[in-house]
Amino acid sequence: MPERTESESRKLLRRLRDVLSVPGEGQDRLDRITHLIADSMGTEVCSIYLFRDPETLELCATEGLKKEAVHQTRMKLGEGLVGRVARFGQPVNTADAPSEKGFRYMPETGEELFSSFLGVPIQRVGEKLGVLVVQSRTARQFNEDEIYALDVVAMVLAEMTELGAFTSDQGGMRALHKQPVMFRATSGQEGAAEGRVWLHEPRVVVTNPVADDPLTEIDRIKAAVGELRVSIDDLLEAQQLDKDQKQVLEAYRMFAHSRGWLRRMEEDIMRGLSAEAAVEKEQSAARARMEQVPDQYLRERLQDLDDLSNRLLRILTGQGKDTGAEMPDNPVLVARNIGPAELLEYGRKLKGVVLEEGSVGSHAAIVARALAIPLVINAQRLVAEALNGDHILVDGDQGIVHLRPEETVARAFRDKIAMQAEAQKRYASLRNLPATTTCGTTISLHMNAGLMADLPSLDGSGADGVGLFRTELQFLIRSKMPQRAELARLYARVMDAAKGKRVAFRTLDIGSDKVLPYMKPPEEPNPAMGWRAVRVGLDKPGVLRMQVQALIRAAAGRPLTIMFPLITEHSEFQAARAHVLRELHREKSLGHPVPDRIEIGAMMETPSLAFAPKSFFELTDFISVGGNDLKQFFFAADRENELVRRRYDTLNLSFLAFLEQIIARCAETGTPLSFCGEDAGRPIEALALAAIGFRSLSMRPASVGPVKALLRRINLAAARAVIDRARQDGAESARPLLMDWLATQETA
Repeated sequence: MPERTESESRKLLRRLRDVLSVPGEGQDRLDRITHLIADSMGTEVCSIYLFRDPETLELCATEGLKKEAVHQTRMKLGEGLVGRVARFGQPVNTADAPSEKGFRYMPETGEELFSSFLGVPIQRVGEKLGVLVVQSRTARQFNEDEIYALDVVAMVLAEMTELGAFTSDQGGMRALHKQPVMFRATSGQEGAAEGRVWLHEPRVVVTNPVADDPLTEIDRIKAAVGELRVSIDDLLEAQQLDKDQKQVLEAYRMFAHSRGWLRRMEEDIMRGLSAEAAVEKEQSAARARMEQVPDQYLRERLQDLDDLSNRLLRILTGQGKDTGAEMPDNPVLVARNIGPAELLEYGRKLKGVVLEEGSVGSHAAIVARALAIPLVINAQRLVAEALNGDHILVDGDQGIVHLRPEETVARAFRDKIAMQAEAQKRYASLRNLPATTTCGTTISLHMNAGLMADLPSLDGSGADGVGLFRTELQFLIRSKMPQRAELARLYARVMDAAKGKRVAFRTLDIGSDKVLPYMKPPEEPNPAMGWRAVRVGLDKPGVLRMQVQALIRAAAGRPLTIMFPLITEHSEFQAARAHVLRELHREKSLGHPVPDRIEIGAMMETPSLAFAPKSFFELTDFISVGGNDLKQFFFAADRENELVRRRYDTLNLSFLAFLEQIIARCAETGTPLSFCGEDAGRPIEALALAAIGFRSLSMRPASVGPVKALLRRINLAAARAVIDRARQDGAESARPLLMDWLATQETA
């Protein structure tokens, strides 16, 4: 690379820094910058387009186009050459822009006079902010050094945008982290919360994107990379690392020792960037590549590089995870993702959790449900937009997040929370009353749990017992397999806390999106239908045997209820049940006390089990319908897929008819039956389930009150007649007629 180009690039950045250092309105700065860049690059035009919303770009400053077009010319993402740059995050370089595919003619700008076009994205670590464009009348292809120079300038503009250098009341861009923003995402756990943002990993802020002394900056980057390499080597030498953990760290070490990575950052520094800005430039490039790579393995490797860049930035800036900021009194945790152990460390002090990633069945979702706090997942771009302390509203019912809401929105949201609180007071008055309908039928309502912290809710909710205790959380939050004695002590404390009420312990349900950190998951094209739940237990009998032993010892002579997940055929239940019987015999032969009564049941989560032979229904002590998975497999609709998961209604008459078949088969053999899952805790769904014959429902603790309140004022025979009428009318779902009928009951 010629020395002249290096010095010209640094000179341009210094001039840019000088312009930015002069006090002034954001629009004035943008205008001076476009003039400076056009002059430095020898082009007639320089324009800056910025996003006004995620789908719309606006011309915010220009040198060479018609001034009256500023703040008037707008285009959609992907529209025209500018929109193409914005969509794909890649430069567009052409000597004949008007003949280029996708060119959009904008007469208000006068740009048809200009032939050459070079546009580069203004982006910061994957956050797209706009597009920087230069144009000239002469038909010419911009060379590699010119593209690089404009790219570096765009990088600095992105950093200064983050720092608020271009905000203005007179036409500049809107202030970042100041405006109200609403995120439509996915509900992970129902509930509503108002609070202040607490970032799990505060964003690193680069305040010095331009540097005067490149040699000093290169020394800094080399020293920081050296420190990073030592820290990774130290971690690799640490004891008790499993194979998967070592593989991740080996990938980190490979990138940290990459000569190409360090060389590119050194070249960025020689062009005029500071060490921190050079790291972010390479990180932004990795993020842009990540979005375009379809191969999951390569995406994970680019993710490793992204994470490594964050570690390097924290070394360079000294901005660790602990910034010294105090957690607010009503924190709402905001993160890209978070592990179950980390979430448990925060505990019940959190008002809510919002994640950019995650799934409705992820570890974080399981813990959030156990902690009874609202959770919203897939809130894309929230981490980049939010700051610690920002006002935030979390609507877990609708999967909506309001960041820095307007007062009218906040007031309406508070009204919703107040109404929910008032309803909870009404439900509390029913706590000690049975869920007996007006026709005299009593429905047994149980709660789902997964942590010791859940058990105080047993008395407060008015539940009759624990219909599902998820035992996998104790496995998921550890870095190694828990010991039998440790599990036995925990299970004993659960039984103690239940005070004699029935607790159904579901054996280890892992696989799909619940992966143990110390067990390498198999590569499966469809994990939800793969090696999971009881299939893992039967293939790894040592784990199943250890857990059954812990449960028997925890019972210490008390009644014990064990439930196996995802039983799909009779032989699986026979094999799992045999494990329990063998361990009972073994414990008794060792002189240990055994349960005075034991129930061994199965979760029906696939349609196949509904067609099992009669001998299965005679052998099992009880059946619990796992509604979440059963509905997923019945409708062939992945509950992790937003495109289809809400498409199918639980009150679909075909699904209700299938459930009635299960009820009839259990009635034939006298097998106790319950329904467990999210739908059991929704009052309308619970009413329909009771109307078709379910007499036991299991749900999250907060749902017991609302369900009980509705059931106590309803005649099930009348509700069943409404469902039958929907069938006679040829309806697809019973919901519309049920809702209309309930409205008449309200006014009666």
